[in-house]
Amino acid sequence: MEPELISKKELLELTGISYGQLYRWKRKKLIPEEWFIRKSTFTGQETFFPKEKILARVEKIKELKDELSLDELAGVFAPSPAAVVLTKEEIVKRHIVSDLVLQWLDDEWGGRQDVSFAELLSLYIVDRLLRSGEVSIEEGKNIWMMFKSHYPKLQGKSCELVVLRKMGVTVSFLVEGTAALHVEEGAKLIARLHVPTYIEELKLAISEG
Repeated sequence: MEPELISKKELLELTGISYGQLYRWKRKKLIPEEWFIRKSTFTGQETFFPKEKILARVEKIKELKDELSLDELAGVFAPSPAAVVLTKEEIVKRHIVSDLVLQWLDDEWGGRQDVSFAELLSLYIVDRLLRSGEVSIEEGKNIWMMFKSHYPKLQGKSCELVVLRKMGVTVSFLVEGTAALHVEEGAKLIARLHVPTYIEELKLAISEG
């Protein structure tokens, strides 16, 4: 399902920020480039944003901008994923994933406490799929194992997670970029997730802890 969009004009009116502030925050990478969506309208080209995400981000920036500089805020919203390591205790405290999904880590790594950003991202994405009811627990675990194995090859690149099902058999794979998918007859597209979007969500979830 496509996210609800809000126009730039509506955003500025609703939040009370200026055009200059919006684009200064964009330059400082407080607002991701990919959230600025250009669309043709009857008045010409207009800029739109994913409504829920941009409103939450603007409110967070307004809340913190008196305490932190724009450069410090950029660090809050865009920490280097490679440098991020969380303990299991921190993940539980921030409610980033469900207990069920966190248990998979215990089953695989036992007493190990530290979780890298890439490992946490795989859990986070699968947790979202499970919460949506789109996949079963067993399917979720298989998707997690696939993602964990293959995502390191694509780390730093834009990619999508695709989940298909045909005659009760589920297959998942990662696609670099946003390639067109042509699926055989009878196969159902269960999910197609833009991984950079979930990276942004996870960064924010970590920073809010």
